[in-house]
Amino acid sequence: MRLDLWLWAVRAYKTRPLAVSAIKNGRVEIGGLPTKPSRIVRAGEEVALRIDTDVTIWTRTLCVLETPRTRVGAKLVPLYVEDRTPPEELEKARLRPGSISGFRPRGAGRPTKRDRRAWDELDGGEEETAVSEK
Repeated sequence: MRLDLWLWAVRAYKTRPLAVSAIKNGRVEIGGLPTKPSRIVRAGEEVALRIDTDVTIWTRTLCVLETPRTRVGAKLVPLYVEDRTPPEELEKARLRPGSISGFRPRGAGRPTKRDRRAWDELDGGEEETAVSEK
């Protein structure tokens, strides 16, 4: 079974084009090497998926147990895949935007005065502003 089809079939990616895009961008590796969407996946191989979120980058490691004929339901995925992601990587995956001090989501716009004051308090008090003399 092709790698892109397998990733979609075991629900690693929501759509097959998303799987193809991730593979072509080098976010999917087999045996530590970048691969192509058309590569044939065999039982026993380890597939590493690099996942970029707004907060962190972490790697999900999956072991191929078997290749399904078609896309399988979520309850049947453990029959085909073993998740070997290390606990440290799972901790990175649990990070949420609010858990990092000073984090502001991309595209959220300019911070309000209230937000800036709150961040200044977290940094250790008010920042000194330079007053220009005329």
